[in-house]
Formats: sequence, structure tokens, C-alpha cells
Amino acid sequence: MDKTTETRSPAPHVADSHDLIRVHGARENNLKDVSIEIPKRRLTVFTGVSGSGKSSLVFDTIAAESQRLINETYSAFVQGFMPTLARPEVDVLDGLTTAIIVDQQRMGTDPRSTVGTATDANAMLRILFSRLGKPHIGSPKAYSFNVASISGAGAVTVERGGQTVKERRSFSITGGMCPRCEGRGTVTDIDLTQLYDDSKSLSEGALTVPGYSMDGWYGRIFKGCGFFDPDKPIRKYTKKELHDLLHKEPTKIKVEGINLTYEGLIPKIQKSMLSKDVDALQPHIRAFVERAMTFTVCPDCDGTRLSEAARSSKINGISIADACAMQISDLAEWVRGLDEPSVGPLLSALGETLDSFVEIGLGYLSLDRPSGTLSGGEAQRTKMIRHLGSSLTDTTYVFDEPTIGLHPHDIQRMNNLLLRLRDKGNTVLVVEHKPEMIAIADHVVDLGPGAGTAGGTVCFEGTIEGLRAAGTITGRHLDDRAAVKETVRKPTGTLEIRGAATNNLRDVDVDVPLGVLTVITGVAGSGKSSLVHGSIPADEGVVSVDQGAIRGSRRSNPATYTGLLDPIRKAFAKANGVKPALFSANSEGACPTCNGAGVIYTDLAMMAGVATTCEECEGKRFEASVLEYHLGGRDISEVLAMPVSEAEEFFGAGEARTPAAHKILERLADVGLGYLTLGQPLTTLSGGERQRLKLATHMADKGGVYILDEPTTGLHLADVEQLLGLLDRLVDAGKSVIVIEHHQAVMAHADWIIDLGPGAGHDGGKIVFEGTPADLIAARSTLTGEHLAAYVGG
Repeated sequence: MDKTTETRSPAPHVADSHDLIRVHGARENNLKDVSIEIPKRRLTVFTGVSGSGKSSLVFDTIAAESQRLINETYSAFVQGFMPTLARPEVDVLDGLTTAIIVDQQRMGTDPRSTVGTATDANAMLRILFSRLGKPHIGSPKAYSFNVASISGAGAVTVERGGQTVKERRSFSITGGMCPRCEGRGTVTDIDLTQLYDDSKSLSEGALTVPGYSMDGWYGRIFKGCGFFDPDKPIRKYTKKELHDLLHKEPTKIKVEGINLTYEGLIPKIQKSMLSKDVDALQPHIRAFVERAMTFTVCPDCDGTRLSEAARSSKINGISIADACAMQISDLAEWVRGLDEPSVGPLLSALGETLDSFVEIGLGYLSLDRPSGTLSGGEAQRTKMIRHLGSSLTDTTYVFDEPTIGLHPHDIQRMNNLLLRLRDKGNTVLVVEHKPEMIAIADHVVDLGPGAGTAGGTVCFEGTIEGLRAAGTITGRHLDDRAAVKETVRKPTGTLEIRGAATNNLRDVDVDVPLGVLTVITGVAGSGKSSLVHGSIPADEGVVSVDQGAIRGSRRSNPATYTGLLDPIRKAFAKANGVKPALFSANSEGACPTCNGAGVIYTDLAMMAGVATTCEECEGKRFEASVLEYHLGGRDISEVLAMPVSEAEEFFGAGEARTPAAHKILERLADVGLGYLTLGQPLTTLSGGERQRLKLATHMADKGGVYILDEPTTGLHLADVEQLLGLLDRLVDAGKSVIVIEHHQAVMAHADWIIDLGPGAGHDGGKIVFEGTPADLIAARSTLTGEHLAAYVGG
């Protein structure tokens, strides 16, 4: 009798059943009880208009909880040194894996931070030179521009066997910092002609520093100190008198029976003005600082930041300063050419890091490039480098618009990188607006339908084909193609740029037409920002809106940032016959219990701090007596809770009519921020919202030329249409608009295109095309031309 054995597939192992990240009841920021399931080991793209809740779901909920749970595995002692994260507002989060976050935060703008120090490439180079450099000058510290050389000697007291013994000790540290510029590469000089007019005496008002008039206390101190004659012209001062006026150290003096301190003009200005952040100064003081301060390349180290000894030690005739100044793609070649088995592992690790730069499309940078000068996209890709060669699998990589600052040609490479990460068995979550990247998704989550309070729900989940058919805003706009304009505007003049040679530009001559919409494009690293920011002087009449971060704490909001609160406070004060300071939550009107913050923060050491709504003012931020004053039937807290669109109507007519406030609100609505509430903390705005808030603020500047650096950053396809309308209105109002941009819709809409290239770094820096978009498409002579032709279907 035959035995038949049935071959059944074994039941799946219970460990393999966790293939989803489950989110239930997410309520962070504007999310409305969102519940979704995200497949693991797949690439999921989150789309939706700017402000619809994408970052709230991906970063503030999924990634934040993953990081918090990892931090909790450390001891309480270690957690005390780590950033504390609050548990996100969510009912269930299941199936999380370790999250690695690559966000859009700009890299630190510390003057000593460079691409090399931010990516550990410098650390490896320093070890390499300390092993192979001839002559040998010391440890890796001797090649670091962040370490100063110091030495010292003296007696130390040591307790030994119950006796106190004195011993002589000496120490020395050899660092690589240039002593003249302290590792900054530039030295600052003060232009004395901007401080005083040497043909006048102090009594005649020789000092031209803002606030230093002879009528107030400064006048009394300068006239009564007795170190120089206040009635003698400064050019006739003796050497000692001039030194006392400019450099004298703080000295106690008595003027008219009052004890005061006299200090030289330069140290006084350095403390009061030059030590502060330039952006935080009042406009007239900022203008003075920019006039009086001159930044020149350090003459001792030639801008390399390194001491003479560090520059003298070489490998095959190349010093560490030369290596850091090379384009990274060339440096990678040089490292590959070093055959030294004694440092084999180091050479291969350094080579891999440098090759990652080239692979991700940053081979045109050099390691000595200050990290503060990187664009948003470059900074984000620099952060990605350390993850590219990683052997980790089953982790979650979270990216925030990785295509920012990328030419359509470069987006393809970025797509391949993300797919490679996924194919290693990782979950890749991407917040993105570009159709080219949405197209490669395995799973799409579309949030919306609107922004702010009108968003925060899931409109669609599924495949990209399903999204096209779903009829959501994203689905409808996914195949949008901007057509090239039939007729282009005629320029009213030209802005001549001659011999531009900043960074990688090669003696570029170009005429930028005025009175039209000009788009400057080219692959990442071709020299667009260098051409515009380096050659167009930021004088009167030029308004530049760059990608720099907005400064502001959790007390700042759109009303304070745009200056809208000033006319509102004055209107309230006038209507109620009280002073304006009462209507500021940062001044006299603040609730005394929470100091105008609306919430009370309780720090719980290594546990996440707790923010509870203030019971006194119920989160309104103002003390009760202030809320009794009304304007148009509303109190100040109700006005700050209004969305921009409602406030625009409120201040536009009727009892509350305030033209100054209405003007600012109109500009906010113009840039598509009608849904923001006036009192929403700046820290909760998305990247695209911040950029547009900045644009709205600068639209008031009296400028004839507007320079915008990638204004479509963080904008949904539907928002791009609104932005194009805004740019058209600016041009029709007689302004000249110059836009650095990669988005094909903006290129197609331009009156004139200037294309840089043909490549990046030293393969770029030339003008490869000037003309109308139609001519660029017809010629197809450049990478941009080919991609634009494919985009418009030409």
C-alpha cells in the first residue's frame, strides 16, 4: 500500500506577520484622528498641499515616536544628555522600526563648520596626514583648524599617601589653527572713516556711529574724560590721543561728580553691535555695521584656516589645505592613487565617503566649503551621505523633500538611491511634491483636502494609478503641464554682469533683462546662486528672498514676524484709549502666570517636558483685563485666532478698518497663506509656509528687482499655479523678477531663460543658453532643454 505524503507549505512564522506600520488616531498639529497602515520594506510617498499635515504625520508622529522609544532604551543618566521628546498625540503606533531622519533643517552656520567637518571626511584626512605627512608635525590635532596650539608649565599639588607633594608639570598641545584668524579664514577690519569724520572735532559731531550723539551721556563722557580735547579736529590728535579715543581699555572716570566708565570707541562698538547677529539688529544699525566692517581673506593662512606647520606637511606634494580645496571628485581620484598598506582600512573608508559625495551628485563641492553656504538641497544630500553605504537593514528612512534644489536631470539619480535603500530591505518614507518622485512610489498616501484646519485627513491611500483616478487635488494636478507662453514680454532694460568669477564661475558675461520674468537654471552646482547672489549687488532696489531659515521662537507668529501686530495694537489702543503695549503678549498685556506663552512648560529632566494650557488665561496669552477691550466686537485673542482670509475682511471695512494691517494681510493671502491663523507659532509652520511668509514680508520692500531662490520649495503642484500668478502680478506692476529655479512649470512660464552648465563644479560655470523657453525647447542643446521639451511634450 503506497503512502502519500502531502507537501503542505508550512504556516507563516508569527515573526513574519508584522509587515505593516499601523497608525491609529493621530492628532498631532492639524491631523484629525488619522488612521493608516503603511507597508514595510516599500517606498511610501506622502503628498498633499503645503500645510496639509504631511510632516505632522511622518516626522512629528511616526519618526518622533520611533526616536523616543530608542532613547528610552538608554539609562536615565545618558537620557539626561539627550534631547527629550514628548510622546506624540496618537492612540496606537504599531510595527515601528528604527527611524533615521534626513530632514530639511539647514546645517549650522558656525563660521568654523565646513563640508569636511560636517561629514567626518576631515577627521579621516587628518589621521591620514598625521601618519603619512612629511615632515611629521604631530597628532591629528595638529592638522585641525579648530584646535589652537597652547603650552603651559607650573607647580601642581598632589595628595600621596596622606602627604601633600608639590610637583612641576608642563604640557603642550600642537593644534593646526591659524593664530591670526583663529581658524575662520577671514579677518575683520573696521573702516575708521565710517566711525568719524576726521575734519571735525567731537563737539562738532565728528562721530558718525548711530546713537553716539554729543547731547546725551556719550557726549558727557567724551567731553569730561580729559584724555583728549573735544574741541580739536580728530586729524590733529596725537598718537596717544587717537589711541585713547579708539582703543583705551575700560577706565573709571568722574564726570560732574558722577562715577562713570570710559572705554575706547572700537571695543565699545564691538561689544554693543558687532558681537550680535547681524540679522537681529535694527535696520539703521545693520546698515552701519555692513558699512564699517570689512571682511578680508586672512593674509597669514591665505584663507585656508591652517597654521604654517600644518600647511608644510605634505603627502606626494599635497598639503591638507590643498586636499580640502580640491573638488571632491578630484580628491577621490587622488586618494585612490595612494598605495600605502599601513593605512589601508583608512584609505578605503575615506575613498568610500568621497565616492558617496560623487554618487549623490555633490562631487563638485570641496571639503573646505563653509557649511552655511550650502543650499537646502545640498545640505540635505550632505546629511544622506553617511547612510548610503550603511549595512543596516529593516530600518525606516524618513526623507523630507529630497528633490529640493535638484535639476530634473539629478532627480533620476536621487530616485535610484532611494530605490537602492528600499531594495536592501528598508522602509522608505518620503514627503514629496515632484511627480517624477511620486511616480516611483510603491504606496502613496495623499493628505488634505486643504491646508491648515482644512487639511489633516487622509484623502487617498494606494497606488499611483489609483491616485490619478481618485480625483483628489494631487491626483488632478499630477499630470499638469504648464504650456510655454505664446508671447513673451519685452524687457525694459538690462542688468549687465561682467567678469563674474565667484566660486566656479568662469569669467561670465551676461545681460539679465529687466522688467520681465527671468529664470536662471542649470544642474545643481552649475553656479546659479554664485552668479545671482555674487554678482547682483544687494543695494537699494534689490529685494532678495533666499532659502535661509526664518528666525523665531515659539513666541513668534505670522502677526509678529510680518509686522502686522503693530498696526493692530495701535488700532486697539486708539479705539479703547489705552496704550498699545497692553495688546502684546510679550509686553505689558501678557498673562502673569504663563508670561504670555499660553502654556506652562514643566521640565521633567530626562522624561519629556509637559506643556499644559495655562489655567489663568485658558491659553489666550493675555491677562483678563486686556480681553475686555474690543475692536469691531472682537478682543485681541479672538483677532489672533482668525485665519488670514477672515482677518483680511475684518480689517478691510467697518469699524475695524485698518489700512496698514489690511495691506499686510492682502500680501499674505496673495502668497497663498489665507488659511494660517495670525497667532500660530512660527515653529509649527512647514518649510513651504515659511518660505512664502518670507516672500510676503519682502513684497513690501521698495524694490525694483526681486531675486527669489527656488520659491517652489515645499509647494504642491496646485500651489505652484498660484505662485506663477503672483510672479506675473509682480512683473505686471513694473518689477523685474529673477528666479533661480528647477521646476519646469516656472521655466515654461518665463519670459527669458539663462541656463548654466554644462555640468557641476569645474565642469560648469558657463552660460550654455540664453533666450526664450520656446527657443530652448527648439534647440534642445542643453540638459535643461531636453527635460523641458519632454515636460511640455514638445
